[in-house]
Amino acid sequence: QVQLVESGGGLVQPGGSLRLSCAASGFTFRTENMAWYRQAPGKERELVAFIINDGATTKYGASVKGRFTISRDNAKNVVYLQMNSLKLEDTGVYYCHSPPQFWGQRTQVIVSS
Repeated sequence: QVQLVESGGGLVQPGGSLRLSCAASGFTFRTENMAWYRQAPGKERELVAFIINDGATTKYGASVKGRFTISRDNAKNVVYLQMNSLKLEDTGVYYCHSPPQFWGQRTQVIVSS
């Protein structure tokens, strides 16, 4: 049974940082590309960051490029999202995704002063 379990969300002030983690199980993690998505209130879900199976290539949504970093540890079956210089508009629920079909339960990020 595939499981993707996110953690690390919370409340942070603008300009602050958070690190999200996604622990994967039930599949061969090291062979799969991974991604983070988010959905802000009243908006559609959008791609935040993507990383290929060996971690050599990453891609980012335009709104987070230069502030967020996706990484992975294939020995631990974990993918991370380091979020720096957080803005109010980064508020939303964040999902871990193993394309094409598996999604985590989400974790909430609230950026507020």
